[in-house]
Amino acid sequence: MPKLKTHKGAAKRFKVTGTGKVKRGRSHLRHILTSKSKKRKRNLGSPALVSDGDKRKVKRMIPYQ
Repeated sequence: MPKLKTHKGAAKRFKVTGTGKVKRGRSHLRHILTSKSKKRKRNLGSPALVSDGDKRKVKRMIPYQ
């Protein structure tokens, strides 16, 4: 069986937790920050989990993480 190649773009964006869930960063925190509330910006800084519908696709792209 040949080795699987890691999708390097996905490897930089996603991390697998100890229990097998996939962590991701949140969007909308790059520019036009003056119109967003402090609470919204603070919550966007925390990581989130990949949804169940996308988890299988993401795990296939990062097989050895």
